[in-house]
Amino acid sequence: MSESQPQLQNYLDPHYITRSNWLRAAVLGANDGILSTTSIAIGVAAASHSKEPIILATLAGLVAGALSMAAGEYVSVSSQTDVEKADIEREQKELEEMPEMELEMLTQIYQERGLKRETAKLVATELTEKDALAAHVRDELGINEISQAKPIQAALVSGASFTFGALLPLFVSIWLPIKNLEYYLYGFGIFFLISLGALAAKTGGSSIVKATVRITFWGTIAMGITALVGYLFDVTVG
Repeated sequence: MSESQPQLQNYLDPHYITRSNWLRAAVLGANDGILSTTSIAIGVAAASHSKEPIILATLAGLVAGALSMAAGEYVSVSSQTDVEKADIEREQKELEEMPEMELEMLTQIYQERGLKRETAKLVATELTEKDALAAHVRDELGINEISQAKPIQAALVSGASFTFGALLPLFVSIWLPIKNLEYYLYGFGIFFLISLGALAAKTGGSSIVKATVRITFWGTIAMGITALVGYLFDVTVG
């Protein structure tokens, strides 16, 4: 293998942006699973003298949260898909009714990206001859295979990642003693969030430190407020 081949392979490898759709859904689901379920467990543990209410509340939060996350992702991403389809249909109609104007619009787009007028017109003409709709969807609407909404993928990834994230505080609630359980949950919750932030940053090619600080800061605030509510109401459960 020549020295240039490994360098060429790096250029051919998929970029991090190709993971953006499923990675966003996975991080959102796992973060919400860890944060919301840990917060529920902390709140109940702060006002409980037995494990049963804590485990029951955590398990209920896991099931409800996973279903809600999957349904919410499917509905929201489907709305984006509907908008994309409507724009594509509109673009198809405009291409049929005013092809010259659409060709000029495509030419101007390429000019704005740095091509000379003659080159932009040539590129626009050749792409229009090959597949006019595809050219406009990609360059005018900004829709491509990477950015295109995928409702089912988002729903499955979010639901599965939420379940995984929520299982972590559930296991802590089951295995660790009731005494000072809220502190155990808080500590493990922060650890889980740090791990998630580092994993997400590594997968997405971003700064691990920045990601972990961000996710830990907001997670600490959320869990701290939840624990405080449990103490303030001082409701004895179990």
